[in-house]
Amino acid sequence: MGGVTAASLAPILLVLGDEELLATRAVSEAVARARSVDPDVDVREYQGGTLTPGEIAEALSPSLFGGRRLLVLRAGQDARKELVTALLAYARNPDPDVQLVVLHPGAAKGKAFADGLKAAGATVVPAVKLKGHRERVAFVRDEIRRGGGKCSEDAAEALIAAVGGDLRELAAACSQLLADTDGRIGADTVARYYRGRVEVTGFTVADATMIGDVPAALEALRWALHVGVDPVPIADALADGVRTVARVAAAGRGDPYQLASSLGMPAWKIKNAQQRARGWTPEGLVEAMRVAAECNAAVKGGADDRAYALEKAVFSVAAARRGGAR
Repeated sequence: MGGVTAASLAPILLVLGDEELLATRAVSEAVARARSVDPDVDVREYQGGTLTPGEIAEALSPSLFGGRRLLVLRAGQDARKELVTALLAYARNPDPDVQLVVLHPGAAKGKAFADGLKAAGATVVPAVKLKGHRERVAFVRDEIRRGGGKCSEDAAEALIAAVGGDLRELAAACSQLLADTDGRIGADTVARYYRGRVEVTGFTVADATMIGDVPAALEALRWALHVGVDPVPIADALADGVRTVARVAAAGRGDPYQLASSLGMPAWKIKNAQQRARGWTPEGLVEAMRVAAECNAAVKGGADDRAYALEKAVFSVAAARRGGAR
């Protein structure tokens, strides 16, 4: 923020576009810049559809106590005619101690407001959705640069292939790569980091948990949640993993193909469960079933932190296996 002065803050900022990540970031950066000039800046937020001309006149009027103000008007396209008239009149002669940030999706609704702000000299911050692949590549490279790293075009392509095109996911992935590497990111870095991770499901988490490999289970769990796998099927997979091992262990060490009809499950699943049953005792499996049921109830019952409930279950199931093996 070096070099930011009161004079360098644009009195009117028009954040134009419907990409939520870019719009949110534009507001955050405006607030950060204002705070670097005046740590006590008064930040107020309003909705275009509910704000009245009287309220905005009060917010814009000179303060008895001085100090900077930053007013954020969200959903500018919903502003009523009287409010638009008042704001456009203000925009032609803005107060140097007040910064007005207007968010507008850029569509036809309320276009006259956006055009009027531009005509009055507002600084436009683009926040349009990135439509093309090339734009996403540029976004990834810029994200890495912003974080102090360096990213080749091939690496950006590989990251998009691994994560997909959602900007929030890409921004989170860039942040993670910067945190876990030296910042010089090539296609080989991305390949190493994401190899095999894109197909993570709840069953990957369950399989690692049932053999007691906590680090692999946690890594798979965190990655699954990061790429948007819903917590409910992960909890279901964990419960299914415990239940299947318990049923197969109770049936003994018979031939998977002979057990298939009596257990009502495919032979390959029985074979896998027989391998995972090693190291488990009946007591350990009873405890694991209790943990899985508790986790299911927490995740499906809308626990405040479903990710924490799943992580706790991974640790507890693995502990039941170790405890039972003594």
